Amino acid sequence: MSHDPISPDLRSFRQTAAQFATGVTIIVTEIDGEIRAMTANSFTSLSLNPALVLFCVGKASNTGRAIHSARGFSVNILRHDQETLSTYFAGGWKEPSAPPFRFFPWEGGPRLEGSAAALGCVLHKIYEGGDHWIVVGRVLALYQGTEPRRPLVFFGGRYGILEKSGEPTPDLLGTLSTPILGYYDTWDAE
Repeated sequence: MSHDPISPDLRSFRQTAAQFATGVTIIVTEIDGEIRAMTANSFTSLSLNPALVLFCVGKASNTGRAIHSARGFSVNILRHDQETLSTYFAGGWKEPSAPPFRFFPWEGGPRLEGSAAALGCVLHKIYEGGDHWIVVGRVLALYQGTEPRRPLVFFGGRYGILEKSGEPTPDLLGTLSTPILGYYDTWDAE
């Protein structure tokens, strides 16, 4: 007996997933001599050994249609003051001229000047992921910008910055009638 999975309402799905705060990156690749860049918050580290990272790109996007021709890419983690670049490379820029930016030749793909950090990657594998490609890269190069490296974050459909809060976290444990058992996996197996 097969059951078709029930798909959630797309708007509700987006609103719920938006409750996960993420950093903001610009993914840059060079394909046939043309630099392609896109904003992505669907970036994560995947493996330490070998060092692998991944990002997701819509199959129908310009980068998604060309990603199979890429040899590598860079992941540029944006600073808190680079919101305009995120908007520009996401296709939401409304001004007549682009905000200032510059790319430098680098391992994997061109690196964005002024980013908080960057990873240069060679293309490792591409997987199907619904209406997106899941692009995995093997890390070749690392860059960390100058201090302070306060990242741009995205939460609830809006940009923000990380701030220390003086407000205490609500005590939700005092409201539970049944204890919750927790298990953890150490980061380092040694």
